[in-house]
Amino acid sequence: MRQTLTKSSRRFREPELAWDVAQLFPPQGSWSEEEYLALDGNWIVEFSDGHIEVPPMPTTSHQLMVVYLYGLLNVFGRGLGTALIAALPVRLRPEMFREPDVVFMLKKHARRIGEEFWQGADLVMEVVSGNKEDRRRDLVTKRKEYARAGIPEYWIVDPREERVLVLRLEGKRYKTHGDYSKGQAASSVLLPGFSVDVNELFSHRLAKGNLRQARKKP
Repeated sequence: MRQTLTKSSRRFREPELAWDVAQLFPPQGSWSEEEYLALDGNWIVEFSDGHIEVPPMPTTSHQLMVVYLYGLLNVFGRGLGTALIAALPVRLRPEMFREPDVVFMLKKHARRIGEEFWQGADLVMEVVSGNKEDRRRDLVTKRKEYARAGIPEYWIVDPREERVLVLRLEGKRYKTHGDYSKGQAASSVLLPGFSVDVNELFSHRLAKGNLRQARKKP
C-alpha cells in the first residue's frame, strides 16, 4: 500500500521549475545581442528588443515542406546565391533577430553572410504553424518586420489554407506578387524562372492516416 501511494504521489506531483538555471540568464526585456548570440543549443530562438522568443517545435509535416522548398531553391540557386534553412539567425536590425524557415542570399551580397548570423537576406520563406499566435506572427508581425528590414521577397506558405502568398517589396511595404492555390505554380520576382508547384508542395505532408495513428495511445 505504501508503495502504491508513493507512486501515485510521484505521478501527480507538481513539476518543479529549474529556478537556479533560469537565474543564470537575463530577465526578459534585458537581453543583449551578445547574450542572445551566446546561447548554445539545438533549437530555434528569436530575439526582439531584449526579449527572447522560442517558437513551438516544428511538426513532421512542417519539416517536410521546409526541406522540399529548400531543395528546390538550393538546386535552382546554385551559382546565383546561397540557400539555407533554420536554425539560422538573421539580423533584421539592431536588437532584432529572426530565424526564417528558408533563407536565400544573392551571390553579390555574400559579404552579408556571417558564421554566426546573416545580415538580412534577399528572400525568406515561412511555413505557417497551426495555432493562432504563430499564424499572426508569420502573417502579420513578420510581414512588417521583413519589409522594414528591406528583404526584397517574402513567401508565406499556409498549409491550413493550402495557399502560397509571394510578396515583393515596394518602398517600405510588401505588395502581393501572387496568391497561389492548388493547381497553380508560385513564382519568384527575385529569381526569374524559379517556381513551386503548389500541389506538389502540399503533398509533402504526413498522410492523414499517419496522423490518426500517431494520436492513438500505445
